[in-house]
Amino acid sequence: MTLTETLLARASGKTRVSPGENIWVNVDILLTHDICGPGTIGVFHREFGKSARVWDPRKIVIIPDHYIFTSDSQSNRNVDLLREFARVQRLPYFYDVIDDPEGHWRFDASRGPLARQYGSRYGGVCHTAAPERGHVRPGEIFLGTDSHTCTAGAFNLFATGIGNTDAGFVLGAGKLLLKVPPTIRFRLEGRLPKGVMAKDVILDIIGQIGFDGATYCAMQFDGPGVASLSIEDRMTIANMAIEAGGKNGVFPADEKTLAFVRESCRRNGTHAEFEPVEVDPDAHYLAEHIIDLSELEPTVAQPPNPGNRELAQRLSTVRIDRAYLGSCTGGKISDFLAFAEILNGKKVAVETFAVPATPNVVSELHFLQIDGKSVWEILLSAGVRLTENASCAACLGGPMDTFGRIDRPMVCISATNRNFPGRMGHKESKVYLASPYTVAASALTGRITDPREFLPS
Repeated sequence: MTLTETLLARASGKTRVSPGENIWVNVDILLTHDICGPGTIGVFHREFGKSARVWDPRKIVIIPDHYIFTSDSQSNRNVDLLREFARVQRLPYFYDVIDDPEGHWRFDASRGPLARQYGSRYGGVCHTAAPERGHVRPGEIFLGTDSHTCTAGAFNLFATGIGNTDAGFVLGAGKLLLKVPPTIRFRLEGRLPKGVMAKDVILDIIGQIGFDGATYCAMQFDGPGVASLSIEDRMTIANMAIEAGGKNGVFPADEKTLAFVRESCRRNGTHAEFEPVEVDPDAHYLAEHIIDLSELEPTVAQPPNPGNRELAQRLSTVRIDRAYLGSCTGGKISDFLAFAEILNGKKVAVETFAVPATPNVVSELHFLQIDGKSVWEILLSAGVRLTENASCAACLGGPMDTFGRIDRPMVCISATNRNFPGRMGHKESKVYLASPYTVAASALTGRITDPREFLPS
């Protein structure tokens, strides 16, 4: 069986499953956030009763992250609704924006968008925070009320996004009826060359198969090239499986996987028992593709979808108004390090926004140094507008006061994951998706730029 079939078979208590089969799957983790959490809770109360208890408090992870640092009262209220539910249900893994369990969240606009306005337990972007906080383990079933839940597949588990109705049922029952997807295999070979990042890998793949080329399919990434990819590289690739229509993305586990998971579980006191699944040489795939990492070049997805790819060097005439770094795709530590590598000692030519994914990323940016300067200092000196308020921010537009939101027609190059009209705000804006390297190089020139122009040969 494929990795996904093996994971689903184990969770359903079956020895084998096949694509197209509908099976009841036991869930290990249910993730939700401030956008879908209140609706999910509403479904749970409607179907199971106002006084119903969740199936297992330790298997529910709630991480507010989408519309947080805004004065919009309804967005602030959503966080309060999650807090009350977590209190009543005694959920240990609610990563609140504030420290007062009896308080109310209000963003203070008078303090501006840059300085920290969150408490000690705040998690940041859920898809980055969940692994940091010890909630991903190989061999498990990880469901979330967000399409980019597939990010967690980097850790050798089945991770997919579900709707509020399904999530409300899982809250009460701890299981869900799923159809087994067929698997498309992507065998990775070689190593990434200079100037090429994991974002280029997945943009190249989506460009090959189309933004609907893996609709309701598992995307399995394996082969000898995986060993050269960091954990954050794998997260970036798995994160955008949904941008090809994929049900999930999944990687095999190796020592990098096991070391990361063991340490995050130890650090956060979450349970560390798990059983990875391995690649079956006799598995049957719907299709197979070989990706030679060494042959890839810096790649850009043009509007209006992530499948509209082109090499960065062929888009050098495209002028940009803004550059943006952040989100579950482009707000991790490695993304910021790449960004700073390009910008070090230089000045951006266009307005440039950067939003760390989690408070841990913020801390690391203050601590890590390049040429004797912290990454944070390098970015500020380069003219980047940098906030400590880790969140999804402008990746999905948000209320009008969202940091980095596109509020007028403009051209933006972004390290995020989607670029359909209006995704980052104004419906007449144009968003080009690229790696942190390419976004940084383009910020320096004011046009889409191949980052290899700024990297030593």
